[in-house]
Amino acid sequence: MKRILLKNGKIYDGTGSDAFSGDILIEDEKIIAVAPSIEEKADKTIDLAGLSVSSGFFDAHSHNDWFGIKKEPLKYLEPFIRQGITSFITGNCGLSAMGFDPDTPNVDKVGAGLFKYDENTTGVYPSVKSFFEAIDGKNPCNMATLVGHCTARSSVAGWENRPLTEDERRRMLDLMEQGLKEGACGLSLGMMYLPGRYAGVPETRDVALLAQKYDRPLTVHPRTESAVSLDYPIFGRPHILRALDELVEMSKGTHLKLQYSHAIFVGRSTFKCKEELHSILDKLKADGVDARFDIYNELLGVSVITVFIPNWFQELSPKDKRKPWNQLRFTILGELSMKMLGFGWKDIEIAYLGPGLEKYEGKTVYQVAKEEGKSCMNAYLDLCEMSDFKGRVNMGPYSTPEIISWQSKRDDVLYMTDAWVEDHGIQNPAIYDCFPKFIRCSLRGEGDTMPRTIRKMTGGVADRFSIPERGYVKPGYYADITVFDEAEMATATPDQKKSFGIKRVFINGHEVLTEGILDKEALKTSGHALPSR
Repeated sequence: MKRILLKNGKIYDGTGSDAFSGDILIEDEKIIAVAPSIEEKADKTIDLAGLSVSSGFFDAHSHNDWFGIKKEPLKYLEPFIRQGITSFITGNCGLSAMGFDPDTPNVDKVGAGLFKYDENTTGVYPSVKSFFEAIDGKNPCNMATLVGHCTARSSVAGWENRPLTEDERRRMLDLMEQGLKEGACGLSLGMMYLPGRYAGVPETRDVALLAQKYDRPLTVHPRTESAVSLDYPIFGRPHILRALDELVEMSKGTHLKLQYSHAIFVGRSTFKCKEELHSILDKLKADGVDARFDIYNELLGVSVITVFIPNWFQELSPKDKRKPWNQLRFTILGELSMKMLGFGWKDIEIAYLGPGLEKYEGKTVYQVAKEEGKSCMNAYLDLCEMSDFKGRVNMGPYSTPEIISWQSKRDDVLYMTDAWVEDHGIQNPAIYDCFPKFIRCSLRGEGDTMPRTIRKMTGGVADRFSIPERGYVKPGYYADITVFDEAEMATATPDQKKSFGIKRVFINGHEVLTEGILDKEALKTSGHALPSR
């Protein structure tokens, strides 16, 4: 039995109540006392005078299920720990690492080409049960998981663009229900990714009704988050709102816990849709749907290089893609849509294409076209082909500081990163300081109040996804603790590819970060699986 006593901290308990000065007593993995003053004996006493304390930050939208099963997971989770994150809601955007038939021939399609099982993973984990067994006590951080629709659909039907047969539909839903029975904290849809983009409302409604049956959230990456895309007729109602109309139709008449993933507005012309998007979410709430959303504190995002390529073009053979008529059609539609979107080739930065193509990293499509004497569209198609249509890009703008400030103050928002560490290329900046930036904005009067900000990255997440004994600084709860310096955070310069203001991090009672120094030995076993209850 080991006791750690934290003295004189400014405690945000995760409820949204005002902070108070007090002490926290940790015994082994759990908090056993929280009080204005604790005088009991401890093996280690730490004076936190001048510092603030909260439950460890909880990333509400993550894909780190794919990285928690790596042979060296710390490499991928370290930057998140450094920004105070101790726990993750994984399996988002339909792309969970588990939730497929162990005998499927389509394991290579799980992850939609964005993530995959490979020689660096510790095994293959088709079920939630097997995934939890693989990470519990063998991983730096805590992880809950959703079961992804793309994963289950890939398992039964690959990436075929067609309605499922009745047998395939039943098997897909059975896989997802098995995950819920084994402790998954909800289900997820990825309407932009393969094969989720092939699912119509009847299929997604089946998934919604299953989530409702277990009273678990359904997180949704909508079909598009821009005013114009190539998956709808160009003119008329903004496409971001048409995509949301699909979710309204899907959830009509239910009491679904609908979590709209990453409320972003891709392209300058999309910014005008922000009020109507939230009006639709508010109308859903008035109709009985528990509709909420999540955001990151970044102006750009990561996507696949094919983000601007419509279904009909992606499905062509390499030879047909180069036919003049198909190229002309795609060029006209693409250029028109980008112009209407308020988004240009200068806004697409190449993050990674593949081995031997590092010279393109950090350059925009516009720069590549100019250097190589090509049209931007031809340069873009060439870059897609070079990467076998599997490259990665960083794009913006997805938001503005004003939009982030406005959305961060709403009652129905949670905070997240939607980021992961890549082995190669340019990283998503959200891996470094996304959560400290939320606190910085709060302290500078640009975000929500501090108690509400902390709740949206701790207890609010645990409550939303039914994760017991997490998210709060309370006796009987697990000792996931983040200690931070508000004065340092308020004056820090963000976006320097490093965290700021985080002084100590505890995961299940293990002090894993102290003044910038990681305890790599403790981090080998500090994390737990987080089954939902």
